Amino acid sequence: MQLREIMTTRVVTAGLDADLLKVAQLMRDHNVGSVVLCSPEGEPAAMITDRDVAIRALAENRPASEPAREHASRPLVTGEPDMDLEEAAALMVQHKVRRLPVLDGGDLAGIVTLDDIAVRTGDLEVAQRMTQEVIEGALPGFFFHERG
Repeated sequence: MQLREIMTTRVVTAGLDADLLKVAQLMRDHNVGSVVLCSPEGEPAAMITDRDVAIRALAENRPASEPAREHASRPLVTGEPDMDLEEAAALMVQHKVRRLPVLDGGDLAGIVTLDDIAVRTGDLEVAQRMTQEVIEGALPGFFFHERG
């Protein structure tokens, strides 16, 4: 199965100069958990997630007027429409990302999430395993510390 078969083609984007408030409003208005930030030329450059906004910005008492790019994930890890699902899954686990923007010739063509993999492939076991690996890799001290 290729990414083109399961990707969501409608991706929410904002400019690199968008502030945190604008990005949060886009997430709310479009019911998404991430926004791809694009250069002035329209090239995808970074991604900011709802977690980035909450943990990296607001919890650190950063102003809502601060540029979102300062809290975005870089480099932007991407896939291609012809990429096999297994290759994309390995890339997501390797880079500890839950969302993979899909570029076609440098243009943003879609996005694939762990949820897409679970729902569209019908392989819940694969999605659960990937989710666990991504979370453990990204937050080992937070979720997997000893509790007394």
